[in-house]
Amino acid sequence: MHNLKTTSLEVRDNQLWILDQQALPQQKNWLPAHTVGQLVSHIHALSVRGAPLIGLSASLLLALLAEQGLTKPQLAEALETLRASRPTAVNLMNNLDRMKQALAQENFVAALGEEALRLVAEDKVLCDNIARAGAALVKPGSRLLTHCNTGGLATAGVGTALGVIQRAFNEGHVASVWVDETRPLLQGGRLTAWELGELGIPYRLICDSMAASLMAKKQVDAIWVGADRIAANGDVANKIGTYSLAVLAHYHDIPFYVAAPHTTLDRNCPNGEAIPIEQRAAGEVTGVTGSFGSVHWAPENATVYNPAFDVTPAELISGWILDTGVVTPKQVRDGVFLPQK
Repeated sequence: MHNLKTTSLEVRDNQLWILDQQALPQQKNWLPAHTVGQLVSHIHALSVRGAPLIGLSASLLLALLAEQGLTKPQLAEALETLRASRPTAVNLMNNLDRMKQALAQENFVAALGEEALRLVAEDKVLCDNIARAGAALVKPGSRLLTHCNTGGLATAGVGTALGVIQRAFNEGHVASVWVDETRPLLQGGRLTAWELGELGIPYRLICDSMAASLMAKKQVDAIWVGADRIAANGDVANKIGTYSLAVLAHYHDIPFYVAAPHTTLDRNCPNGEAIPIEQRAAGEVTGVTGSFGSVHWAPENATVYNPAFDVTPAELISGWILDTGVVTPKQVRDGVFLPQK
């Protein structure tokens, strides 16, 4: 496979490297993801994160391992290990389904390489299409609020919700962006703030609990978030805290938009209740770890509830912005996301 580079992924000298998103913004470290064990560890640690990026990194690693001489049975085992690494993000499953079809080919080494590169190229196009469709919904002078991180760090392209914001800003329609810090791992504070700064887009960082007061003061014109899985009825699983924003937006009559590629849609999942929600380590809530070291503020024996995601019901969503265009609440009620019969 030829060398390749995106914001967060690199293939060089037939090896996969990932940008350590846990070290950002203070440090830009590239970590080796040469083996399945290494990549799974990076995924669990959120060193590599974002539903599209997780799927692409797994696909690229499989292709590289095939070029390095792993057999079909070994690759099939590696594929299933990678599939289990992040249960909520359906992009991973969708990408690996396509890689599994490539693995079934007689010339599977070439087929895996071609499919992995095709997935990367497609993701860039998907991001551009989402940005184009979403930017058309942003009114001039908008003060937008976003949660978690949905930019180029999480995809191969310009991102999903942050890609929309970037394009709308370039078109002169975004006045500023409110950035939720996104507890407990601070992807908004560490990553989205950094990306917006790099893009020259005015922003102000807030604690998650401050969003309600801003809405009450009419300081938010629309909310844009991404998605890790969209169920057949339009329910959306996304980073924990997204549901709270949707409820607040509904109460304050503020548009709430979800931007995601069609690879995030799971037509076999009937509703949000059927989406598996990953529970993460207690240490993420009882303290914080970063380039500075570790700090703990809770009692040593504190019990913790730490879901990585929550589910926003379809009735709270103003529109689903996919690479195929904008899906309206009426279309969702009419069954547009349901499997074709």
